[in-house]
Amino acid sequence: MTSVRQLRYFVDIADCGSFTAAADNLFIAQSALSRQIKELEQHLGTPLFERTARQPRLTAAGQAFYQRARKLLADLDKAERLAQDIGRGQRGSVRLNHSSTVPLAGLLLERIGAYLRDNADVSLEIAQQSSEAQLQDIAEGNLDVGLLRLPVLRQHDEVDVHPLFDEPLYLAVAAQHPRAQAACVHLAELRDERFISIPHGQRGGLSYQSAALCMQAGFFPRAAQVVSRKTTQLQLIQAGFGVALLPESMRALAPGSVVFVPLADEGCSTTVALACGRGQGEMLQRFVAALRGSAVGCGSLDQEQPAG
Repeated sequence: MTSVRQLRYFVDIADCGSFTAAADNLFIAQSALSRQIKELEQHLGTPLFERTARQPRLTAAGQAFYQRARKLLADLDKAERLAQDIGRGQRGSVRLNHSSTVPLAGLLLERIGAYLRDNADVSLEIAQQSSEAQLQDIAEGNLDVGLLRLPVLRQHDEVDVHPLFDEPLYLAVAAQHPRAQAACVHLAELRDERFISIPHGQRGGLSYQSAALCMQAGFFPRAAQVVSRKTTQLQLIQAGFGVALLPESMRALAPGSVVFVPLADEGCSTTVALACGRGQGEMLQRFVAALRGSAVGCGSLDQEQPAG
């Protein structure tokens, strides 16, 4: 089989115009260079050079081989540079998924945009996925970074969960709802309301946090006739099926006919967190640092309390 070394030797001889000049350029003995070319010609079954008294000339086979050999070496150099850049975290693709209740807006979108501007050779693959599925995919190596809401009920040894920032919760109601005009509401006043988001027994996230706050106020949220844990809950609220406790960032997604009413109780907030696998490469480390706000020149919103 033709070796990369033989290809480089062959191309260098053709470029230099002589075995002597090529040997000097390659810092090897001319006899070693000649031996490698002879082995290459034997492998190919045809001479590549016409040996003359003055200088070697490419045969017809040598000329055809020369064009392909140069291209192969150029492609190999590109592949090596690409691998080195990816290894240094300068190129590649990051798989990022986010919960439906963590919209890529505001500060998150700003930091993603800033990272991409500083890393033009890195691309993002973004999709929406439940928190539990994100953690599972990260643990199995099928996902790089996840954005979700705490609490996380299922822990994975291979996954770190970093709190990013807190944001207030609001009561989201249809514009025609009796509480839509209220300056604020207490959770205890929502005892008889129908909630379109009810927690699953083995899942955390926003619905779990909302139920926990309602239980602190003395009741468990009553389920509406139609429930959803996705962004479709905004449409359900708009249609008057029920109410929900939603984070401030979802106001940007809400139609004008959905009203966000402030909650009067203390502690009505939710935490956005970042999940990632352990033992990341440099590119992922930089991306995670950018989202956590720990990159140079960024103020950090990370509470530096990794869980999981």
